[in-house]
Amino acid sequence: MGGNRYGSAMVMMLVVINMATQVPQMGRAQEQSCSAQLGNLNVCAPFVVPGGGNANPGPDCCGALQGVDHDCLCNTLRIAARLPSQCGLPAVTCG
Repeated sequence: MGGNRYGSAMVMMLVVINMATQVPQMGRAQEQSCSAQLGNLNVCAPFVVPGGGNANPGPDCCGALQGVDHDCLCNTLRIAARLPSQCGLPAVTCG
């Protein structure tokens, strides 16, 4: 997996989990299902928060990530990527 890029994406995804954002492409039931799937990723927080000290995710985190639908994950990352510009902030660039 992509190391820092993957971790940065996960941090952004955890931010989006806590937002009440509607994804236009998804129906209401799919949106709720996606939110629940993303909510399960909270067990991954120790592995993606900088300074968390945990280098490798545990089985709970890996299982939660495996349980997230591909479209749900991709739509969430797209939303997270747009957040800075929608808040009038510079784009996030990760090295």
